[in-house]
Amino acid sequence: MARCCGSLAILLCVLLMLTCCQALSSNVDDGYGHEDGSFESDSLIKLNNDDDVLTLKSSDGPTTESSTVSVSNFGAKGDGKTDDSQAFKKAWKKACSTNGVTTFLIPKGKTYLLKSTRFRGPCKSLRSFQILGTLSASTKRSDYSNDKNHWLILEDVNNLSIDGGSAGIVDGNGKIWWQNSCKIDESKPCTKAPTALTLYNLKSLNVKNLRVRNAQQIQISIEKCNNVNVTNVKITAPGDSPNTDGIHIVATKNIQISNSDIGTGDDCISIEDGSQNVQIKDLTCGPGHGISIGSLGDDNSKAYVSGVNVDGATLSETDNGVRIKTYQGGSGTAKNIKFQNIRMEKVKNPIIIDQNYCDKDKCEQQESAVQVNNVLYRNIKGTSATDVAINFNCSEKYPCQSIVLENVNIKGGKASCKNVNVKDKGTVSPKCP
Repeated sequence: MARCCGSLAILLCVLLMLTCCQALSSNVDDGYGHEDGSFESDSLIKLNNDDDVLTLKSSDGPTTESSTVSVSNFGAKGDGKTDDSQAFKKAWKKACSTNGVTTFLIPKGKTYLLKSTRFRGPCKSLRSFQILGTLSASTKRSDYSNDKNHWLILEDVNNLSIDGGSAGIVDGNGKIWWQNSCKIDESKPCTKAPTALTLYNLKSLNVKNLRVRNAQQIQISIEKCNNVNVTNVKITAPGDSPNTDGIHIVATKNIQISNSDIGTGDDCISIEDGSQNVQIKDLTCGPGHGISIGSLGDDNSKAYVSGVNVDGATLSETDNGVRIKTYQGGSGTAKNIKFQNIRMEKVKNPIIIDQNYCDKDKCEQQESAVQVNNVLYRNIKGTSATDVAINFNCSEKYPCQSIVLENVNIKGGKASCKNVNVKDKGTVSPKCP
């Protein structure tokens, strides 16, 4: 009897141990928490269909998070009528202060009405500014009373990419400003008008796939930036819209503009004081005033531009081709400049250096000038719409030095050359007398 009781006790102990093991195994999380066996984790990938952006929400841990801040989550209507300026400012404040790689998103398919708006850094980790919808400028001139020079400004942000996704549009709605310009109506006073998009003091900047149109004045101004790449940008405005330079470059170093199309009412690209190492490739220009270095030396100022290389461009029916323009009375240098592999069709003033530039009613003769030195024109062909195809109007006191024409053939006009040291290489037509 005792032996039987002992065996029964051992059996009960074994059964109890098996039951405990099964209970413990049921509390282990194997990651497959759904009944169908699908994987369940504490990270969540969420797709916001309204914004068409994929965002990753992950659990707390050492990995860097990526996040997207959409203006639609801060009250932006995007109906083209409601002022969305405050919603954009709130969204920017959030995006700029967020840790981890951050995208500031303007969703596609909507039009956002904005007054003068400033997007100011520095930011913690903002890396992308996505313009997938349309930004539409307020047409009330009173909305710019605090800043008549700017509509949209991005400043003091490094390592930023501005991407239009080939559908994003910046629309300055400039007609109301053009109508009130003294260049259109001489009876009106000459007043300032906003630049549509100003990029100020940005380092390591990429601008791509963006459409800018009908700026109040300058379309894109790139100022005091370093290491800039602009590609696949399309800029448009009527040929008679005043002062609507396409891309205006000031005090900027190491900038490349490529694969872009600009048709506007002023210079397609203008390059001013303090700019160095400017590379322009695969540009289509027209209508407009061509590609200009200057104007430089206005109001007796010093100006320095160097290392400009335009390599590959087509200009059609523009008021100028490739131009260097400086005021009398200025000082400094415009040097080490190349214009090459350029096609011109019915262009006025295809090649021009003007050291006596004047945009006033009267400019007095002055002694000093910005020195123009070491300029190469290579492989330039096409037709001139004016009697003068090559015009070197240089300073008597500071003549243009080391000007080279190599394989230049422009039909339909002669060459006018004053106070210039010019050398021909290969086939050149027309030639300086």
